[in-house]
Amino acid sequence: MSRRIVIASLFLSLVAGSSAAQAPERQARVDVQVPRNPTPVVTNGKRVLVYELHVTNFDPRSLVLRQVDVYGRSQSAPLFTLRDSALRQSVSAVGNGHDAMSANSTQITTGARAVVFMWIDLPLEAATPRLLRHRLVFRVVDSAARSGPDALMREVSIDSVEVPVLTQAVPQLTSPFPAGDWLAGDGPANESDHRRSLVPLDGKVRISQRFASDWIMIGPNGNTWHDDRSRKENYWGFGQPVRAVADGEVTEAVDSIADNSPQAPLPASTIANAAGNHVIVRLASGEFVMFAHLERGSVRVRLGQRVARGQVLGALGNSGQSTGPHLHMQVMDASSPFGAEGIPFLFDHFTFMGFGRDYEPDKHPMLPRKQEMPAGDAVVRFP
Repeated sequence: MSRRIVIASLFLSLVAGSSAAQAPERQARVDVQVPRNPTPVVTNGKRVLVYELHVTNFDPRSLVLRQVDVYGRSQSAPLFTLRDSALRQSVSAVGNGHDAMSANSTQITTGARAVVFMWIDLPLEAATPRLLRHRLVFRVVDSAARSGPDALMREVSIDSVEVPVLTQAVPQLTSPFPAGDWLAGDGPANESDHRRSLVPLDGKVRISQRFASDWIMIGPNGNTWHDDRSRKENYWGFGQPVRAVADGEVTEAVDSIADNSPQAPLPASTIANAAGNHVIVRLASGEFVMFAHLERGSVRVRLGQRVARGQVLGALGNSGQSTGPHLHMQVMDASSPFGAEGIPFLFDHFTFMGFGRDYEPDKHPMLPRKQEMPAGDAVVRFP
């Protein structure tokens, strides 16, 4: 047998992995994509890196994701690790929605995709890595042992997934409201519904709501409404003016969708009506800010109009897919409620008053914050 034939045979056996006596396969047969690289932003006193790993299984067998390690460019020890329950909470199989903590949330069948929602907290004093390297570890599910301890057999991994960290400055905004106390409902957090809202549109899946918040006004009674909560007028925020957070140009303005009655069934949702009455403003720096669920008939601007920081755009309402009056606000890279990628932002200053889950109107912190993005469920006072 010629040397050439021997080499070819060895190559084929390694690719096929046909013999248990041969060296185990180490390279996981997966495709990993990152739709948008992270931009560092400060929230809740920490610098965070937020992005997603889209993992598609090209192995003929199912794979179970066991661990994700993240390293800086020259680090030998991981700066961040996901495993066990923290990993399960961070992974969703495409089509399963919020499948966190289920027994199969990290199992990726052949040809399927799972999304790992990455949210890395870094101390403010720590240097921000310019490049993140990822090691993903899987177990192969043996087709001959579908259940039980023998189902998980060999371990495979991939450690060449590199994600550059973006260095451009994030938009710096002023408050969209007059003075008052506001709750950042479903705001920036790795477990929020906005964060997990993957929308396939025009042949591409995006998360335009990655850093969105539903801003709800808190009144003097410590609640978001008074008297009969089925009346939209009884919500403290309803009708409050919504202001431009920076200078810019209006790229969308919708003002014809009826406001819903709180607690009533919502109308059928479509791409066209989900945001309700809304205004999108293109900032001078190129980003876009959307103000959604505005009150019908309140929008004061038109397409193509230049607006100044602090200018009234409309009034807080309850139109579109909204069960109670609030302002849905998000910053993104395109003029589309859903066909865009959400990007982080900063408010120039506000006062942090604790979190809504344990907020008491007569007993709460009053901590000044500057150049920070309010975290999900934060109660803040805008000046």
